[in-house]
Formats: sequence, structure tokens, C-alpha cells
Amino acid sequence: MPRRRSPSPSSSTAPRNRTPQPVRVRQRTFGDFVKAFLAFVALAVLLVGVPAALAMTAGWPFPETFEPMEWLKQDISVSTFLSILTFVVWLAWAQFTACVLVEMKAALSGVGVPGRVPGAGPSQLLARQLVAALLLVGATAASFTPSLAQLGQTFDGTQRPTVAAAQQTPGLFAQQQEQAADTAAAVADQASHTETTPAAAKKQGDTKFYRIQPPEGRHHDSLWEIAERHLGDGRRYKEIFELNKDRAQPDGSRLSEASLIRPGWIMEMPGDARGGDLVEMPDDAPEVSPEVSRQVSDYAKTGDGGQDQGGDQAQGSGSEGSGGGTAHVDLPQQRPAPDTGHADLRRPAPDQVATPAQDSSSFGLPEALLTAPLLAAGLLGALGHRRRQALWQSAFAGIGGRRGMEPPTPTGDALDVQDALLVGADPEGVRMLDRSLRGLAASLAAESRPLPTVYAAWMSNGDLHLQLAQPSGKPPSPWQLGQDQTFWMLARADADRYEDVDTAAPYPGLVSLGTMDDSRLLLNLESVPGIVSLSGREEDRAAVFASVAAELATNGWSDRMTITLVGFGDDLTALAPSRLRHLDGIEALIETMEAETRQRRGALGAAGHDSVLTGRTGPAQHTRWAPHLVLLAAEPSPEDAMTLAELAADASRLGIGYLVGTGSGDLPGAAWEMEITGEGKLLAPLLGLELDAQLLPAAQQRAVVGLFTGADPEHSPDGPGTTPPFLVDISEQGRPAVYARLVGPYEIIGLDTPDGERSALLHEALALLLLHREGVHPRVLSSALWPRGVTDDVREALLDRLRDWLGTDPDGTPRLRTDDAGRLTLAKSVVSDLDVLRSLYHEATQGKGVDSRAVRGRLLTDALVLVRGPLLADRPEGRYRWLTHEIVDAQLPLLVADTGLALAEFHMEKNRAEKAIEALNAALRTAPSDERLWNELLRATHALDDPERLTALASDLVTRSGARGLPPRTEALLDELLPAWRDAVAAAG
Repeated sequence: MPRRRSPSPSSSTAPRNRTPQPVRVRQRTFGDFVKAFLAFVALAVLLVGVPAALAMTAGWPFPETFEPMEWLKQDISVSTFLSILTFVVWLAWAQFTACVLVEMKAALSGVGVPGRVPGAGPSQLLARQLVAALLLVGATAASFTPSLAQLGQTFDGTQRPTVAAAQQTPGLFAQQQEQAADTAAAVADQASHTETTPAAAKKQGDTKFYRIQPPEGRHHDSLWEIAERHLGDGRRYKEIFELNKDRAQPDGSRLSEASLIRPGWIMEMPGDARGGDLVEMPDDAPEVSPEVSRQVSDYAKTGDGGQDQGGDQAQGSGSEGSGGGTAHVDLPQQRPAPDTGHADLRRPAPDQVATPAQDSSSFGLPEALLTAPLLAAGLLGALGHRRRQALWQSAFAGIGGRRGMEPPTPTGDALDVQDALLVGADPEGVRMLDRSLRGLAASLAAESRPLPTVYAAWMSNGDLHLQLAQPSGKPPSPWQLGQDQTFWMLARADADRYEDVDTAAPYPGLVSLGTMDDSRLLLNLESVPGIVSLSGREEDRAAVFASVAAELATNGWSDRMTITLVGFGDDLTALAPSRLRHLDGIEALIETMEAETRQRRGALGAAGHDSVLTGRTGPAQHTRWAPHLVLLAAEPSPEDAMTLAELAADASRLGIGYLVGTGSGDLPGAAWEMEITGEGKLLAPLLGLELDAQLLPAAQQRAVVGLFTGADPEHSPDGPGTTPPFLVDISEQGRPAVYARLVGPYEIIGLDTPDGERSALLHEALALLLLHREGVHPRVLSSALWPRGVTDDVREALLDRLRDWLGTDPDGTPRLRTDDAGRLTLAKSVVSDLDVLRSLYHEATQGKGVDSRAVRGRLLTDALVLVRGPLLADRPEGRYRWLTHEIVDAQLPLLVADTGLALAEFHMEKNRAEKAIEALNAALRTAPSDERLWNELLRATHALDDPERLTALASDLVTRSGARGLPPRTEALLDELLPAWRDAVAAAG
């Protein structure tokens, strides 16, 4: 897979060379100093005064001796309650002191949102306000507690870390944020007026170096943050990259991409870099250890013209994600292409598939769904399931007694979207992803190893790459280590070794975001330590949110989950009512999530798990720990945003993920900040990502929802249609020119068998057209026959051969035609036995057979004679895979069962039980699992008044039912017809 291209130093986004200007820093007001003084007094009283007063009045909180039994024997008095109250006050003071220390450490180190002290919500908020007010003014004095590395630095060098810390926790304190933003703007203004080329930067001061720090909490070093902290502008990360590109690091690896840096690496900095954690050379940094000083000195020798530009750049593929708790995503490295023996397993990129725009006889389909194979496969599978469910409900008269075989045929935009789903879907990719992840979970559970935290997955050239939050050892076979310890990789050929396993889906929160360099990125929303924010125009954000919601609701690699939609998607709940729910506002969301967060924390503690991942494998996997993913499209207020940030601080451990939209791009607690552009690009500069975003625009969203609501019998007042889409003239004058037998072995009457190896392909194309009399889009036809892609010339050659094979009608009209919408249709003279079967049943039950008993019996008998087995019974292995997207496999057994039931009823009206049994047995050969047929067979056999034959039938039914047992209605019927059937079956068995 191609590697990401590093930004060019000559990019138009780089600041131009300007003359350095003095920094204009906003001066503190008298009110700021008053607030700082009051904060200092309050902290002194709470931290020193309270324990001093307690010590003098109530004494030490712990007793002098430890005698629990003696305590229990003492009488409960007022002094006892006072002692308990005193102990509680001491605990509250200790908790507040811990909050102050946590907030002080976070503010001084710039780690972003501080850690949470358990059970200290209001106390920690108060401590945060007091510490911020105190440190804000203290920042003007270089630092509150300067480290050794900061001694001797100028004001500019010591101020920046504090500003960076304030910027990393926006929304926590409104006034402090505003003042920090003023200072940051002044520093950025100076940076925009400085020389930016590496050579010019070196001339402004002595050479300086920076050592990449290990991760701490959710904070991790990146070149962008280093440039922002020490150069005043994150965009100057390119200068640092150019100064250090391909130079050997202390661990022997090299920097080859700006987003791939490792803790312990050394970065040469531009000469104008400022900051207390920089190291100047050669010998003026006594606080640096001798080992680090030696590494920096050795690294300095590789600079200037002495850089070693050779070597294997693959060694520089380190990942920031090596530290626990950091959210960072890298693109997997280029791997050798799979051998030609497996080339047919790779699905082509969307631009490799023939586009109908190049064909004058067809039209374009929605590109958003054509380029989203996993989303399309999920929607297509869920739509097929919905239609099958509607058929069975109709067949068993579950919806108001309505009966019917035909779901509504979509038209207009809905039909275009359905075609796009058929063309774009990649069910094999979904199956590979699902089996691979479940197989990995099963292998780890067998080795008693926990599931690693996965931030993202990349699907590239059929291979699957998992990016871990931190190194997790050697992966189980057939998985392999990827470009470094934080990548596990599974080759496409090895993925075929996995079969379906009975284990919980380990990473149900994975969802596609887009593609980059022919690789598809799936983000694990439930594992990101914090909020994922999405900025951009409202309509662009809505298309991203709709795509994410639709894929999460219908994907094939999840078991159970809850997806909460806020600010959008009320109609999307039709896609998966059991997964999707819609809330009206942020207030309802916060109330819901506060309760669920408390519940999940308690449940994890009670189960003894540290995170939901440990509850998905091993002995406790029955708990499943389904994720809850929140998609908030409406921008929250500052207060609500702060509440969400507090909730999301511990969300990844609890299996809760947040994707929040924002117009400004500035959201507290955001671990990932992404932006969607009007050109469909999804940008994440700090992560080094620029994706072609996966979208579901509003028009296509409405069409998708229309497909699902149209398939719901409860939504449609008419239910499924009862009239076949194509009725055949069943009289002698209606004899077809071409007759295809599909119900059973595939046969064609009226055409010569094509010669050569293309015969099977022509037969398959004709079968697809016969099953879709409404017409087939050329791209749907080519996608069905060549699921891995085909060029226009090959497709057109097939259509020409198909036209020649089918020939023309006597009037010269071709039997394969193209309608006004560009879809391929067959002439009425080309008929299948399925068309005849549908027409005969329709005529017997709704046509001439309604008024004539004799006609009804003859039509039903003729219809049942056509049934020779399942649809396309002898189809070759590996072909006709498109049938998995069809509902004809559910329609045909129901149609045959209804025909058999109607004919049995016809015979039972005249007490011809043997004839009824014969008709039911004929129908059971095609619909062996239809409970209605078995029940009518029991009634017809009972009518013969032959207890032994009825007992034998009951015994056969029990044997067929296996461990599941008889259906309740069948068991109740046997109790009525043969009360002693249990004893008789047991004796016969």
C-alpha cells in the first residue's frame, strides 16, 4: 500500500519569511491579581487552616488503639456521632487536597484535561477554579514551580507551556481561556513574522534539541504540538521534520513521516525555538543526564550536510500509539502485493469499476454508496432481512390477516439507491472482517490473554491491519506483527482460514470514516479516550453523521449495541429500531448518559473487570458488554460541552463512545479533532490524516429510509403486494418463444446452447434478468457476474453475445431491450417457470378460479406440477452469489406452500384426504420447514382414521424437529388429534 506523502516544505500553507516582531502580551488587570490573591487565601484556608482547626478541636482522626470488638460494645452517644462526623470531615479534606494536587500537576505539565479523582465532582471543580485563578497570574512570573530545565530561560520560553496547557482545556474556565487565547495569539503573531526555512531558523540562535517525551495520560507528543509549544505555530512542524528527516535516532530507526515519532527520539529544532524543555549544545545543559547528553551529541553530528540519507526508511515507522491511553492513528506501511494466486480475492477500488456514465444507454448511480462497500453491504443485508421478515409475517397472517408474496418495487431515487447498494456492496469484505475479529478474540481467550485496545483498523488490498493503543506482545497465529509493535496484521489469504466461531464481537464500535491511499480506515469509537469532534459546515457534518449511524446500525461485525442520535436522524431509526434511538435534545442525553455511566461503572466493579474488553472474552464473555455510541450532531453549549467532557473522560473503559459536531472545532475533552470540508475531505492534522470521507447525503439518506419503510408491512396500509410483477398468458395462445425452467434444475427451451466457456456466464445473466422483470441496471448486472470488477468493453461484449443468443421476436424486436431509464429488460416472449407458477396461483386465487371450483383445482394442480425442487438446484459452485441479496429464496417456498395448502383445501372439501396428502407432500419437497404444511398434513392424515399412520407421521415430525422440539402450535394440534402421541412416539422410537 502506498505510503503517505509527507508535506512539502514549499507548501502554500507555510508562513512566509518576515522580520521578527516583539510579542504583544496582554497585561494582567488589578482584578486578576485580586482573584489570584483570594484564590491563594482560599487554598491556604482549605489546605492548611481546616486540618489545623480539626487537629486543635477534634484531634487526630484515627484512634490510638485498634480494637474493633471493643468499639462495637460501646454505647452510641453524642460523642460517637461527633467522632464519625469529624472523620468524614477529615476524609473530605483529604479528597480536596488530592484534587488540588491533581489539578496543579495537570496545569503545570500541560497534559490537557486532568485526571478524575473518584467521587470528587464538586470538590475537583472547586479545586480547578482556585488553581487556575492562582496559576494564571503566576504565569507572568515565568512559572509557578519552574523545573530544572526551565532555569535561566527567558519570559518567552517559560510562558508557552502554560499557554499550551490552557489551550488544551478549553471551556474549563471562561476568563482564563480568553486570556490564554490572547497570549497564544500574540505568540502566533510573532511566529507568522519570523523566518521559517530551516536554514534561516538556524541563524537566529544556537542549535537546540528536543527529546520526545513518553505518553502521560491522554497526552502524547507530536511534531505539531512541539512546534506549537516551542515555535509558536503548529504549522511549523514541517521545519522540524525537514531538519530530522532520515537521520538515525538513538534506537537505530529513522524519522520518515511527520506523524510517526517515538518516545526517546531526539529532534533538532530551528534556532528560534524557545521553551524550558529544550536542550542547547554543546555543554550548557547540566541538568541533562550524561546518557541523554551523549545521545544528543551523537545525534548532532548527523546534522547539516552529514545526514545519512540512505538506509531503509521502513525502520522509521514508529508510532506514537505505543503509549497507553493515547489516541493516535497511523497508516500501515506498504506491503508486497499478494501473489497472483490470490489476486482474484481483491475487490477493486471504485474507480476501477466500469461507470455507466461512459455508456449512453445507462445513467449514473449515487457515488456515495458506490464507494462505501461496507456500508452498502450492511444496508443491503438489513434490507433483505426486513423484506424476508415482512414475507413471513404476511404468510402467517401476522399483519391484520393480509397475505401477499411481492414486496413493493422501488422507483425513482429509491431504485437508484437500491442499484447502488447492489453494485457497491462488499459482503465478502464484511464476512472477512467479522470472522477475523471473532477468530482473534477466540484465539486470545484460548491463550487466556486479554483483548488489546484497538483504536482503528485499516483494510488495504484485502489485508486487515489493527492499530493498537500500546504494544500487546506477539499476536496469535495467523496474525502477524505489522510495521511495529502497535500493529497487528492479517493477510487476506490467511483470513480464509477462519470459520464462524461462537464468540462475542470484540470490536463492535468500528465504523468506516473514509479512504486514504486505497486503504479504508475504520475508527473504533468506543475505544477513543475522550470525545471525537467533527467540525465543518452543517450539511457536510450531517452527511458524515448519517453514514456513521447507518453503518453502525446495520454492520455485520457487531452483535448488540445502542446508538443514540441527537440533533439528527429521527427517520434513521427505521433502519434498525432495536439499535437506534433518537433523543430530542442535549439535556435528555446528559441525563441518560450520567445514569448509564454510573450504572456501567458499578457493573464493571461488581464483575471485577477493569474495562468492557475483559468482559467480552474468557469466562465472563456471556455478559457481552454491548457498546453505547452517542452521535451528537447539534453543537453543545459550553456548559453542556464541559459536562460531556467529564462523562467522556472515562468512557473508553466503559464501552461508551462520543462523536460530537461543532462549528468552531474547539471542544473540551476532544481526543480527536476532525474536520469535514466541502470537497468531501475528512481532515485530522494532528493525526496526519486526510481521508476521502464516507458520506450519506440527505437525498440518499431519504431514499435509503424509504426502502426500509416500504418493506415494513406495519408501515404500509396495503401490506405486501398480491399481484406478481409479471403475469403470463397461460392460455394456449400464450406459448412463449423462450422458456427457462428455474424451479429445480436449470433448463432452457427454445434456444440453442451457447458453445464455449461463456455458456455458464450467459445462463447466469439470463437468470438474473428473469428474476427481475422490472429491469436490471447494467452496473448491477456486471457487479453480479463479476463481483471483483470488470471493464466496460468486457461488459458490453457480454451484452452483445446475450442479445445475439436471445435473438428477436417475429416482428424483428430484440428480446433483450433497454428501457427509457437505461435498464435491461426482457421481452414478454421470454418466460420462466417461476413466472408461470406465480401467474397460475394468482389466477386460481384471485382470477377465474374464484368463481369456478373446477378451474381453481386445475390451475393449482398445474402450478404444483411445475415445482421440481429449490431454485436453480444444480447451479455450479462459486456462481450465482448475487442470490444472497435476493428474497426469492424466501418467496419461492412460501409460494409453493401456499399452492400446496390451497390444493389440499380443494381436495378436503370433497373428503379426498389421499389427494390432499399427495399435494402437501409435493409442496414439502420445496418447503420442508413450513409449519403450516405439516399441520395440514396431520389433519389430512387424521381424516383417514388410521391411528398407526398418524403415529408414524408424528414420530417423523419429532425426529425432524431434533433438539428444538415441536413448534407449540403443532404440539397442541397433536394433543387434539392424538392425545396419546407422546407414549406412542416413545414406544415407536
